[in-house]
Amino acid sequence: MRDCSRLSRRAVLGLTAAALPLSAATPASAATVIGGERLARPGIQVRGATGLPGKLTARSWLVADHDTGEVLASFGAHRRLAPASTLKMLFADTVLQKLDRGTTHKVTDADLADVPAGSSLVGVKPGITYTVHQLWQGVFLRSGNDAVHVLAHLNGGLARTVAEMQAKAEDLQALDTHVVSPDGFDHKGQLSSAYDLTLFARCGLKDGDFRDYCGTRTADFPAGGKKTFQIQNTDRLLTGAWGLDTYEGLIGVKNGYTSHAGNTFTGAAVRGGRTLLVTVMHPESGGNSVYEETAALLDWGFGKGRSAQPVGMLVEPLSEGGAKAGAGPAPARRTAQAAGAPGTASGGSSGWGVLEGAAGAVAVLGAGAWALRRRRAAVAAASASAAGKPDAKGVPDAKGVPDVKDTTTAKELPDGKAEPDGKAEPDGKAEPDGKAEPDAKAEPDTEQPG
Repeated sequence: MRDCSRLSRRAVLGLTAAALPLSAATPASAATVIGGERLARPGIQVRGATGLPGKLTARSWLVADHDTGEVLASFGAHRRLAPASTLKMLFADTVLQKLDRGTTHKVTDADLADVPAGSSLVGVKPGITYTVHQLWQGVFLRSGNDAVHVLAHLNGGLARTVAEMQAKAEDLQALDTHVVSPDGFDHKGQLSSAYDLTLFARCGLKDGDFRDYCGTRTADFPAGGKKTFQIQNTDRLLTGAWGLDTYEGLIGVKNGYTSHAGNTFTGAAVRGGRTLLVTVMHPESGGNSVYEETAALLDWGFGKGRSAQPVGMLVEPLSEGGAKAGAGPAPARRTAQAAGAPGTASGGSSGWGVLEGAAGAVAVLGAGAWALRRRRAAVAAASASAAGKPDAKGVPDAKGVPDVKDTTTAKELPDGKAEPDGKAEPDGKAEPDGKAEPDAKAEPDTEQPG
């Protein structure tokens, strides 16, 4: 009986040890950080290239190759911040192809009743008939919240549009984003990140209409009757306004500003057949700084950044076959990946690798001992039967091994901490109530087009 009891404990130990690497050896960041665990690390992430601009004040930025999806450099890529009107890219990704460009709509007071006070406006007026095409020009060129709200009502209402935008964000795997309103105006809990905004831009630029709208510099907008007035794109790198030169090869995409969010911008440019995306969020000073820092990062990407090795990837949409974040590979591959995870020399030793080997050895020994005990028990039972004795008792069959519950949990590594849903991330800490970070000073909510 003592021998059976001892062997049973060995079997349990072997099974428990064998299960351990499958849960404990997998860094949580490998499964939870969208685009790669380096994107969650503090500080600037770049490798294989030098010469990044020295005066970058933005609280978050990212440089990526549009075609390959490679993230060439980043800083706080997943830091959750108020997006301002750059969120309109997600609005367009969600609604643009649902409404026919030629559809006309006579605007009513109800269409504009819920436009927030202090919004940027293109000048949509009740009683005037607009085409869907003209309303999209108002969204892209003047960042008009009035145009956004009319289009949202044509899409079935604000609530439906917000829900569809959130679903679109989830399909794009933009999991830092929480949508409260379709226009990007400051609302409690409305957050995104440089990584997510870059996903929105990349998705949009694959659509011809989106690309045309964000690259349009001027357009004539209805003023009632046969009258029109000219509207100009508020993207200063596209138009060269406010003392800036136009950026060579720029094709869009979207800028934003509110007194709470500060300046945000995602820009895309093409040079030598290569398209780069840059997102900059919340630089220290206002004015032209968001454009200047974007231009500097684009210059780096087309220049010294050509030798950069990727520090992450822009993931593909789930609807287009993208691998779902957190799904992870098979367990056997998961433990191997942990030993050679980014930032760890693939040929080097790993503490988890040692644990995996030791646990595997214990498992084999335990299983072998259990099998040997079963064989001895079978022989004893046969002998007892031949002697006319009852079968040997106390020998557990396969069901007699106590269930072993794996009580270990995969603890998240410091670089891969998951942020609570709907909460901002001030230097790695969750901010209560989904508010943006403390140093984004809350002023009266006003939005300006540029």
